[in-house]
Amino acid sequence: MIPRYSRPQMAAIWSPETKFRIWYEIEAHACDAMAELGVIPKANAEAVWKANDVEFDVARIDEIEAVTKHDVIAFLTHLAEIVGHDEARFVHQGMTSSDVLDTCFNVQLTRAADILIADVEALLAALKRRAHEHKDTIRIGRSHGIHAEPTTMGLTFARFYAEMDRNLSRLRDARAEVATGAISGAVGTFANIDPAVEAHVCDRLGLVPEPISTQVIPRDRHAAFFAALGVVASSVENIATEIRHMQRTEVLEAEEFFSKGQKGSSAMPHKRNPVLTENLTGLARLVRGMVIPALENVALWHERDISHSSVERNIGPDATVTLDFALSRLTGVIDKLVVYPENMLSNLNKFRGLVHSQRVLLALTQKGVSREDAYRLVQRNAMKVWEDGADFMTELKADTEVAAALTEAEIEEKFDLGYHTKHVDTIFARVFGEN
Repeated sequence: MIPRYSRPQMAAIWSPETKFRIWYEIEAHACDAMAELGVIPKANAEAVWKANDVEFDVARIDEIEAVTKHDVIAFLTHLAEIVGHDEARFVHQGMTSSDVLDTCFNVQLTRAADILIADVEALLAALKRRAHEHKDTIRIGRSHGIHAEPTTMGLTFARFYAEMDRNLSRLRDARAEVATGAISGAVGTFANIDPAVEAHVCDRLGLVPEPISTQVIPRDRHAAFFAALGVVASSVENIATEIRHMQRTEVLEAEEFFSKGQKGSSAMPHKRNPVLTENLTGLARLVRGMVIPALENVALWHERDISHSSVERNIGPDATVTLDFALSRLTGVIDKLVVYPENMLSNLNKFRGLVHSQRVLLALTQKGVSREDAYRLVQRNAMKVWEDGADFMTELKADTEVAAALTEAEIEEKFDLGYHTKHVDTIFARVFGEN
């Protein structure tokens, strides 16, 4: 991913230096295990650790690979240059390149998952704080983009919190899904390497042994991982889309924080655009676009092919780096989001009580009016508000058929906003586990 949308901690996981360090640890731990089994001399295993404090020369490895056309062999050659060719002659014994590549990839994915999990936890904290801050801030709910019935801004934040809390579980499951390693040799039969080596390496790297690998770790695990990232990205876009709508000039119920000195348009000095949430919408598209290739990686030929390799070299870093940046940016947006309660109330009252139509409908049915007739009566008066700018309550009181069933006091009672917020505490208790 380009530096503009990268954060250093996540990007570092995918650097060549980090990759080669993990490859080295896999090989060194494998040598230790083989020495314990008496397969190789302990002195040779100990010699490999001479490179532990050495920074691998990426340029030198690239130089060797230009000749060998094989990245793992290039690395092993460079490692032998550091520890000594005779001392390194048992490195990689019984192993295949996929043992190193796949195990390393899963280490990188688990480390990336740890950052993403922390990102979501930070976002949850921001959403929870804003939800409680605006628990009773009335705003109009919308369905199909049209005024429906009153809700609260706190409930809006709370539903996003609940969605992201589910995503937290998904990320934890996704991490567990890819936290496996394989040191099983060619076609995964352990013919030339003891399963105890795999167990030792996985233990040292915080993984569990893959129950059965071919020459590669099964890619359904990775498909599930990237699918989870795609769902999280979609949730990011869900929140961003709501904020973009709220910031529209004719709505203006909330807007992104506009810092001192910030400019909204090169042509129009008055502009304050939702640039951050628009950016998040685009970033979400990128992450979701990497899910299909991950799903297509599941089907490999026989015990292995490398059709998945080029895909993962791209989507591994790009998906995790992009989502990390997006989650961090969204947390900042939520944390600093400017909310306008007065505009929310003004928008709610824009159609002069029309949002209380269902309460009047139900009241008429409770007075013995058939649902069909009650709907007709309420809709008849509602259309006068839509088309003529009339006041809904006034029209209801003047309608003789409505007045025959409901007194003026009963009609007025149906326009109480508090009626719509009486269960907010119950919903908050469900979401946040509070009494």
